[in-house]
Order: sequence, then structure tokens, then C-alpha cells
Amino acid sequence: MINRSFVAALLSLATSAWANDGARADNAAAPAAAIAAEDYLLVRDGWAEDRPADWPRATSADSPAGFDIRRPDDADPPPHLGNDDENRPQHASELGMAGNPAAVNIVVGNGALGRLLGVSEESGFRLGGMWLGDASTVLSGGYEAGHWGLNNLAIIDLSLDAEKRWGWEGTSFGTQYLDYTGQPTNQLAGTVQGFDGVQATPPFNRSELYQLWWRQSWFDGTLITRLGKSVPTFDFNNVLSAVPVGNDASNIPAVTSLIYTPIFVNPTMFNRLPGYYDSATGLTATLAPVDNAYASYGIYDGSQAHGELTGLLGPQFDGYYFNIAEVGTTWLHGPEAKPGKLGVGVWHQTGDLKLPSGGVDDGENGVYVFASQRLWFQQPGVNHNGVSCFLQYGANDSDSSWVRQYFGAGFTAFGLVRSRPNDSQGVGMAWSILNDDPNAGHFFFPGAPGPSTALNSNELMFAGYYQAALSKWAFLQPTLTYIPNPGSRPDVPAALASSVYLTILF
Repeated sequence: MINRSFVAALLSLATSAWANDGARADNAAAPAAAIAAEDYLLVRDGWAEDRPADWPRATSADSPAGFDIRRPDDADPPPHLGNDDENRPQHASELGMAGNPAAVNIVVGNGALGRLLGVSEESGFRLGGMWLGDASTVLSGGYEAGHWGLNNLAIIDLSLDAEKRWGWEGTSFGTQYLDYTGQPTNQLAGTVQGFDGVQATPPFNRSELYQLWWRQSWFDGTLITRLGKSVPTFDFNNVLSAVPVGNDASNIPAVTSLIYTPIFVNPTMFNRLPGYYDSATGLTATLAPVDNAYASYGIYDGSQAHGELTGLLGPQFDGYYFNIAEVGTTWLHGPEAKPGKLGVGVWHQTGDLKLPSGGVDDGENGVYVFASQRLWFQQPGVNHNGVSCFLQYGANDSDSSWVRQYFGAGFTAFGLVRSRPNDSQGVGMAWSILNDDPNAGHFFFPGAPGPSTALNSNELMFAGYYQAALSKWAFLQPTLTYIPNPGSRPDVPAALASSVYLTILF
């Protein structure tokens, strides 16, 4: 029988992605020429034409060998919903798209589905989405070497620019439908962190209203609010995308395409911070008083902390709330203007939280830090090719969580294969210090085999990938992951896992 995900996959024969919920004030500084030259792909495909006329732009001389960025007859490109900061990061991510865009992007796709159906973006409406197919297996070790986990994710996205449609200044609306069918892939390896970021919590067959929000820009973009059901992992602790600041020159593309779960949500916030695919209802507010700094606050339905599936439900607001605040900054380092960013956050989960050996904690607190930095440009001022890195840290204060501390780091190479200028490669490490309660294994992972009821003391994970841009709308990514000490029990054999993702944006 053909399911809804397969139908959605057939629709997804179109083009790139669109995201980032930051805002640029009208008087934001123009970017340095070195940054503008990196936009050769944007210019070539008509994705950057709506920037202010005084911003430097790439020319055909800036493009890598084999690319002609000139547009026939200088035709105007189709317009895009929202401002440049919202459009650019996912567009630029042709040089490194996020492994799972659904986990870190408020809006996905580029509206090709709408154009196919005759929905003009001049009307203010935009219809797009994505499809992701995932085949993963444990090659050796873990619990079930040789077995496969197959996952299928489709999202349909509808957005409305109310300013374009009705003249409502700074107002936009969005909604998404998510359809997921999959298998418990991560338990094949016995991992607690998750080597496959497409498979999250049960149930593994779900159709849901993933997002439904109203976004408002206030005071010329200095303050941005979003109210409704959304994915807070876009706004908080998002090491992948550019932070929401006013100066577009400070933003950088997706830092890595790693697929393990800790790259999308810090493990110290598992079952706390709403995200893929259990989004939640709440309010997000971001203040960007200057071009290279921001402060964000969010409060959300936190009922997933006691087992509610917020992605499948409407607002609960039953005494469990998740509060989070983050401040951050961006910079351009050195004469080559290498972009970097730093974010620091704190969070608080309210409610009675069950402990593995009985009893409850009255709420939970945590902190996190993330940073990224462009380390090297192969051809400064000419293209995006080069190397970036990232760092992550998190900690919490309660044994009601199965991860107590987390460290992460990685490197990404963009466009360094001469014959494949749009491909990227990367490596990453994720290391979690686990709950040391002697009953934590049975409490958090009751189905894991073995005589022990404890978790391992820690779990270390290494991953490497190659993301091949088959076109500007299709990406094929094999990933190899090694877990020397899977965490669900102390005696799980070291696991070597392989994953292949095919992502189609439309």
C-alpha cells in the first residue's frame, strides 16, 4: 500500500531550502566584499537578488570552475517570503545542508511545490517542503549487528507573508504537516545519544500538525516574536545555523551536516527542550539591539517531561513548563573576515520529575554553550571553500535526566573536492556523562537486554560523513559512526554503524 510519506516523496521533485528566523534592520551595515563573494551560488540561482542595492555582489569571476552565475537576460528571480536573513542560511547551505532540516529550520523547502501548483509567491503565499529517506544498519557490535533501520520523513510547509499580502508590516504566519514512518534504529546499537537523528521517540508512525505560528517583527526588526506551535531547537542551542542577528555579514551557513542526535539537541536537554518531532506550543522572543548580538527567551508547553507527546497534542499547560534564555554574539575575525559565533544559555523545567530509584525532583535546571568559527578560506574573497569548526557543552542538575553532562566538537570542509565544489565533508565527536543511579538503565531504557539495571558511565561517539550535492534540490549523504562504549548498559559491545540519507527539497 502506498502511504502518505511515499506520496509526499513523489511531490518532492524541486529545489533548495529556506530558513533562519533572524531579522535585519533596514539600516544594517553592508557585508564585507569577502562575504559577498561567497554568495556566488545564491546569485547564480537567483536567491540573493532582493538584497539592498548597495550590498557588494558576486560576479561570474567569483564562481568556481564549471559554474556560470549569470542569469539569462538578467531576468528577475521569483521572490522569496520573509527577509534576507531568513532566506539566506538554508539557501547558502548548498555548501553544507543540515543533516535533518526538520530539526533546525522553521521553514523548509524553497516554494517549488507552490510554483508547480500555480501558487505565486507574489501573492504572499509560499508552499514547499522536504522528503528524507534514511537507511541505517549496525555493521558490528551493539545489540543487533546486521539489522537495518529504515526511516521516512516528509514535511509540507505553507507560509504567508502578510506584509506582502495585506500590508501588515512585519507579520507572517506558517504551518507544517509532518508525516514520519520509521523503526527503532538507534536501539540497534545500544546508544543513548542516538547515531541517527531522524529517529526520535516512539511512536514511529505519526502524522501531526508540526508547526502553526504567528511571527511578528517589531521596531524595524529589533524585536522578533513568534507565538504558537513551533520547533524551539531552531532558536536555542542551534550550533548549525546562523544566530538571529541583524548584520547579514556576520552569518555563516550550516556549520555541519552531521546526523547524530546531539547536533540537533544537546543531550542534557533530552525530553526537556521541545523539537523534532515533538514540537510544542509557546512563545519565542528575540531582541537584536545591535548588528552582532542578540538575546532570546522562550517559554513552552513542557509536558513531554512527564511523558506527553507534545508533537501529537495541542497545548497542555498542565503545570509543566520549559523556560529557556540565550544570549549570543557573532564576529568577523582577521583580515579575511572569518565569521564566528558564540551562544550561552540557561533553562528551567518545572514540575515533578521522576527519579530512577523512586521519588521526584521539583524541577530541573541546566546550562549550555556552543560556538563555531570559520578556520580557513581556500580562496579568501572568492568563494566559500574552506574549513569550519564547532564546539558544544551542556550540563544539568537532576538525576531525572539520563545525560548529566555533554561535550561535542567537529570540523567541516566545504567545497574542497575540486570536481565537486558543492559537496562537504565533516567529522564530529559526541561525549555524554550519564546518570549514575544504579537503576537508571532500567528506568530510561527498560527494553534493553542484559542483567544490569544501570547505564554505562559515559558514551563516546565518533562520526564522519560525505554530503554530495546531486543538484540544488537533492543531497545524498553516507555517514559512518563508531561508538566504543554504547551507553544503554555497561556491557554493550562497541558498535560500528552506517547510514545513508537521501534528502529532496521542494
